[in-house]
Amino acid sequence: MKMKKIRLSMLLLGAWPVIALAATNASGVENRSDEAMPKSGASVSSEAAAMPGAMKGMNMQGMNMQGMDMSVVATNAASAPHASVHADADADASSTGNPGKATVATQNVEITMDDSMRFTPDVIHVQPGQTIRFVLINRGQIKHEMTIGSMAELKEHEKMMAAMPDMPDGAEPNMVAVPPGGKGELIWRFGKPGTVDFACTMPGHMEAGMVGKILVE
Repeated sequence: MKMKKIRLSMLLLGAWPVIALAATNASGVENRSDEAMPKSGASVSSEAAAMPGAMKGMNMQGMNMQGMDMSVVATNAASAPHASVHADADADASSTGNPGKATVATQNVEITMDDSMRFTPDVIHVQPGQTIRFVLINRGQIKHEMTIGSMAELKEHEKMMAAMPDMPDGAEPNMVAVPPGGKGELIWRFGKPGTVDFACTMPGHMEAGMVGKILVE
């Protein structure tokens, strides 16, 4: 009986390292399982809080917002001021007159220009509804031109001439540019009674006094 107890004790002592190793492995598996499981609470909240930051980093400019064609919107927005400018120009044209046709011109008016920065004559009388053929003669050594319009329109045109000195002659129907020693024509139909201005809008010429008036009466 005593020998059996001794043998059982020896068996238990021999098996102890195996039992201890198994327990250690089981604990490691449990720890790894805990690490692999998604955590709740603060960790989930921190991930959610990080989402707005990620959204800020996204480039939204290239996106098509709910099927809207943003290029059309941009084009319409850009064209609005341009349309307004043309509307203002049309209003000025109706108050100062409109381009006329040579076939219905009822009178020729000859105007000379020279380097004294003067038009001769600088005051012209016409009737409402009359179409005039202006014959411009440049007796100077530099280019001059005649532009018809309101004074505000003439000043704007002068700014445009200063910004674009290479603008082609006759680019606008209410103006004619004449080279030194040359001749040009401008045909214009006048509308309602009033005063219509004209000037040479070459840079500096209008300030030097190269202006005139057309009295529609």
